[in-house]
Amino acid sequence: MKIVFVGTAHPYRGGIATYVERLAREFQKEGDEVQIETFTLQYPSFLFPGKTQYSDDAAPEDLCIRRSVNSCNPFNWLRVGRRLAKADADIVIMKFWTPFMGPCLGTIARLARRNGKTKVVAILDNVLPHERNLLDKLLAAYFVGSVDRFVAMSESVLHDVELFDRKKPKALCPHPLYDNFGPLMSREEALKHLNLSTDERYMLFFGFIRDYKGLDLLMRAYAHPWFAAHGVKLIVAGEFYNNRNRYEELEKELGLTGKIVWRSDFIPNDEVGYYFNAADIVVQPYKSATQSGVTQVAYHFEKPMLVTNVGGLAEIVPAGKVGYVTAVDAGDIAQSLIDFYEHDRATEFRPGLLEEKQKYAWSNLTKAVKAF
Repeated sequence: MKIVFVGTAHPYRGGIATYVERLAREFQKEGDEVQIETFTLQYPSFLFPGKTQYSDDAAPEDLCIRRSVNSCNPFNWLRVGRRLAKADADIVIMKFWTPFMGPCLGTIARLARRNGKTKVVAILDNVLPHERNLLDKLLAAYFVGSVDRFVAMSESVLHDVELFDRKKPKALCPHPLYDNFGPLMSREEALKHLNLSTDERYMLFFGFIRDYKGLDLLMRAYAHPWFAAHGVKLIVAGEFYNNRNRYEELEKELGLTGKIVWRSDFIPNDEVGYYFNAADIVVQPYKSATQSGVTQVAYHFEKPMLVTNVGGLAEIVPAGKVGYVTAVDAGDIAQSLIDFYEHDRATEFRPGLLEEKQKYAWSNLTKAVKAF
């Protein structure tokens, strides 16, 4: 089949770019012709909370990536949409994660479908964002109306689609495994690379730091005196997207200065594996969520997880089998983490991790897209 992606890819960085490029490779592996149309402008700089939107990595040589889409220029949307209609693709795939992209992607999708052949499939991270404003529903509705079919990665996102459309075909396909961050390695090798002591144990919070991800809850949980008494450290690996001062003040307030390992920059792809291989458990204390790519990195590296019972997280982390599902509560998080270390649950969870890991093949997602 001839497949065109419209969305984030190199030279942009982050989980969405990683996802699009990995899925494109899976289609190529199956013999499909794949083209990626990425952005010339993804976000205006004043709307982007991080340090940079761009990757330092070399462009992938095995993918055909064209920079063509300006998220803020309606004349560009018309040009790209008309060109895609002439390209006569079988499927245009759009990765949708924020209503901000609704006008751009929705306009391109409407024009691409006009040839009577091309079908537009949306793979949905979110329909409505975790941090909302008054325009979100209007922009999301415009995008939903432009799409032929939907693939959601959690039940909560499927529910959100139903708020806008009850007739179009929809499928549920959990987020596939991120298997492109390097191999499993020994804990000692990973810690040596990160310049961390092998005499201590480590919990990992990974990814962009935003309010809804609940790092403050984890810090309050980690302030329990048990962790300091038993040589357990918390690694926070990821770039601050807002309120850095708030976390620095909370660290002082809780008496955690010097106890948290801060690696508060964007973690490049070739460094990700070291953090997961070094960790005993991956902690996602989110206050709201749909699904998370961090979970799928943890599965690849066969690491137990703690997630909170929000959104679709509990759907893919079976409690008692691969980790913990807790309330959005610092006390509950602390007690579960203490239980993990006191009872050596890493050994207990390993068979479940190996079993669950098999469910998240990328071929499941290609089938879900093509099955329509």
